[in-house]
Parts: sequence; structure tokens; C-alpha cells
Amino acid sequence: MASGETTRAVVLVIEDEPILRMMALDLVEDAGFEAVEARNADEAVRALEVRPEIRIVFSDIDLGVGMDGIKLAQAIRNRWPPVEIIMTSGKVKPGSHDLPARGMFFEKPYRREDVTAAMRKLAA
Repeated sequence: MASGETTRAVVLVIEDEPILRMMALDLVEDAGFEAVEARNADEAVRALEVRPEIRIVFSDIDLGVGMDGIKLAQAIRNRWPPVEIIMTSGKVKPGSHDLPARGMFFEKPYRREDVTAAMRKLAA
């Protein structure tokens, strides 16, 4: 890294729908973070295993095949406790007991400004 450069916080985006994943990746990058992508829980776990610098996970709850986002969020909290978690869904509205400690939820369609503000607060 050249002098004067700052390290950007890394955000893992997990979304099974390609268009929505691209939109979420754009949101993360537009907010000034480095984005890493995953299509499902298995890819997300692999990313977390090889990228210890991931600070925030931004995940859909309905991930199609395999583990859903709620179970994934709980697994992340158990295995990588410092990682912050932001969940989103247009189909499921989790109760506060469904999200792991410090987990946040935004209903789709979410306001980009709200998610960006949450990410900046969690990365601070």
C-alpha cells in the first residue's frame, strides 16, 4: 500500500439473485468499501475463511438453495464474533430473536442511504 492510502473496510455481499447482488455490490463500493461477493451460504463461509479482513456481512435472508441467511448469520456470529451482520429481505421479516447479537435488518426495498449509514457506523 502506498503512503497516504487508507485501508477500506471489506464487506461481504451475499445474494442469490444476480441483479440484486450487482446492485448491492454497487451500493457497497459507492459507499467507499471493498466488496466481496457470494451467491450462497457455502460461498460466504469460504470467503470468510480466506478473507479474515471482512468486517461486515450484508446478506439476503432467502438465499435459495442451502442454508438461509438467518442460519448463516448465527453461524457467522458463532465462528467470527467480531464480524458485523446486516440482513435484508422482501419476503421474510425476522423478529429480534431471529437475528444474532448486534444484527441489523432492512426490509426490501431498502433505502440505499439507510444501509450505507449503517455500514459506515459498523465500520467505524
